[in-house]
Amino acid sequence: MFKIVNWFRVTSNAEMRTIQADELTQMKVMKLLYYVQGTYLAAYGEKAFAKDILAWQFGPVVREVYEKYQGRRGIVGNLTDDTTAVDDYQSISEYSQLGIVLAAVWTALGDQSATELMRRTHEERPWLETPQNTVISPELMKDFFIAEVVAQ
Repeated sequence: MFKIVNWFRVTSNAEMRTIQADELTQMKVMKLLYYVQGTYLAAYGEKAFAKDILAWQFGPVVREVYEKYQGRRGIVGNLTDDTTAVDDYQSISEYSQLGIVLAAVWTALGDQSATELMRRTHEERPWLETPQNTVISPELMKDFFIAEVVAQ
């Protein structure tokens, strides 16, 4: 799962250098992970990563990512010294199932703010139907994303 976070960090870093985009935040990457998991479940019938996604007050969260970046807003930082992030990015082939989903999620949602993504998740069945602070069911995510994403 942290390979996916690093893929988003490196992609955000590239955009920050070329189009003066905002730095990827902890909150935004949480929502992107939710959309990656849901899209992957709908498209391939299995999880993109093993960690649970929880329904927290401000939307879907992966606890381990929250704990790693707790107290930080921006999570890209200086990638010059972070060879792990670049290696993780390069390890995900753009032609792999995961690479295709990551690129699709970034293309569709990467320009939205963390707040916009939070509002979006708050209108969707998986977050709405999951009690606060509990695991969002992968089956619920899969069914929702099949109906809302794959069918379109």
